[in-house]
Amino acid sequence: MIDREAIRDTAKYLRRVRPIDPDELVDYVGGTPHPAVVREVLREEAFDLGLRELEDGTFVPVEDDPAPQPGWEPGAFPETYAFAVEDLLVERHGANWHRGESGDRLRETISRLKADYYRRNDVEYDGETAVAYAVYHLPNYYAAAGYVLDDLATRERLPRTLRVLDVGAGAGGPALGLYDYLPDDAVVDYHAIEPSAAADVLDRLLDETGRNFRSTIHRETAESVDPGAVADAEGGFDLVLFANVLSELDDPESVAAQYLNAVAADGSFVALAPADRNTSIGLRRVERALAPPDAGAAVYAPTLRLWPDAAPTDRGWSFDRRPGIDAPAFQRRLDEGGDADSNEGGRIPGDGTFTNETVQFSYSILRPDGDRRTAVRASSDRHAKMAEMERHITNRIDLLAVKLSRDLTDDADANPLFRVGDGSQSVDHYAVSTTDDPLNHALLSADYGDVLSFENVLCLWNDDEEAYNLVVDRETVVERVA
Repeated sequence: MIDREAIRDTAKYLRRVRPIDPDELVDYVGGTPHPAVVREVLREEAFDLGLRELEDGTFVPVEDDPAPQPGWEPGAFPETYAFAVEDLLVERHGANWHRGESGDRLRETISRLKADYYRRNDVEYDGETAVAYAVYHLPNYYAAAGYVLDDLATRERLPRTLRVLDVGAGAGGPALGLYDYLPDDAVVDYHAIEPSAAADVLDRLLDETGRNFRSTIHRETAESVDPGAVADAEGGFDLVLFANVLSELDDPESVAAQYLNAVAADGSFVALAPADRNTSIGLRRVERALAPPDAGAAVYAPTLRLWPDAAPTDRGWSFDRRPGIDAPAFQRRLDEGGDADSNEGGRIPGDGTFTNETVQFSYSILRPDGDRRTAVRASSDRHAKMAEMERHITNRIDLLAVKLSRDLTDDADANPLFRVGDGSQSVDHYAVSTTDDPLNHALLSADYGDVLSFENVLCLWNDDEEAYNLVVDRETVVERVA
C-alpha cells in the first residue's frame, strides 16, 4: 500500500521550494511506487494541499489572490460544449437526430416540458427528457451563472481554491458557467447532487472541464443527502448552489436551510431561478425564510436590506436581464427540422420555437458571515422608508433604494420604469424617469442591484397597479451610491 501521508508531507515541503514532479517524489516515498501512482495520489490530494497541476504534469501552489472578474458576457455557447451535446444526440439517435421520428420526439418533449413548467406540473426526467432539457436550457443557464458570480468576484468573495456543492445540478449549465468563469489557475472540488437521468448528461459534459476541476456526482435526492458529509467538507463549502431547482422541491425552505448550514463561514449560498412570476417569487420566499432580520445569514445581493432590522413583505418579483446568447447549432438544427403540416398549431420550421437565446433570471446570494455587497445603510433622519411610504404621497422626499429591474416598459416612447426596493417595502415601488438629465441619469445607467440615492423625488400612488411611483423629473437628483 502506498504511503499517502509520506506523499502529502513531502509535497507540503517541496511546494515551498520548487514545482513538484511526481517522478522526483518517488525517491522520497518508501517502497518506490510507480510515478503514475504518485501522480494520481497528488491529484486526489491537490485541493487540500492547495496545488494545481500544470500541463507538463508537475504541481505548483495555487495563488492566494481571489478570482478576478473575467469580463463575463458570452455571446455564444462554447463550441466544445456544443459538440459534446451533439455527440450525445448522435449516440442516441444517429447523425440525423434532428430529423424524422427522433427530431419530432425531441420537439414534442421540449414542448411538453415548457407546457408542464407553465402549468407547474411535476416532471419526470428520463433519458429523453434530460437530453431535451439540455438542448433547450444549457446555453442560457450557462450564461446566467457567470453573471451571478460577478456579484461575488467584484468584491473579491470568490476564492481561487473553491469547494462547490451544486444541488440539483441538472444537465450542467451552471457548472460549465462556473468552470469558464474562473481563471485557468483555479482549483475546484466540485460536487453535484442530481438523482435524475440528467446526471448522465452532466457526467458527459464535465469531461470537457480541465484537470484542476475535480468533479463528483452524487446520484441522490437533495432531501436524502447529508451535506455536511459530502466530501468531508471540513469548515463547509465555499459555494453552495441551487440553480433552477427550488421550484421542484416539495419543501424548498427546509431543504435550502439544511444546505445553508453547510456553507463555510466566509462562503456563499447562491440560488437562481427563471424570471417568471411564480419561480421568482418562490425564490424570494426562500430567501426571506433563510435570512430574517435577526438571523446570522444576510442577503449579500441583490435585494439588499437597507434598513437595520427590517425585511420586505411585498411579492418580491425581481429579475435581471442580460444580453442574449446565440442559439447553438444543435438548437438551430432542431428548430429548422420537422414538417409544418404535422406540427400542432401549424408551426413553421425555423420560427425560433426551439431556440432559447434569452438570458433572464432571478437570483439571491446569502452569506453566513453577514457580509453584503454594499455596506451602505439608510438613516431615518435623512431618508424616507418604503414601509412608511403612505405618509409621503404627493410629497417630494429623499430615500435610498436598490435598482431591482431593467427598464420594464415595452414601448420605446414610454417613460422608463424600474422596480426599486429598500428592504422594508410591503407593496411594489417603481421609479419612473420622466426627464433624463445629468443630475438624474444614474437611474438609467445604474446596473441591476446598484444602490441609488434619490433626492427630491415625487411620491405618487398608482391605483391601477396598486403600487407607489417615485417620479424622477427635472427637480430630482439621482446618484449611484454603490
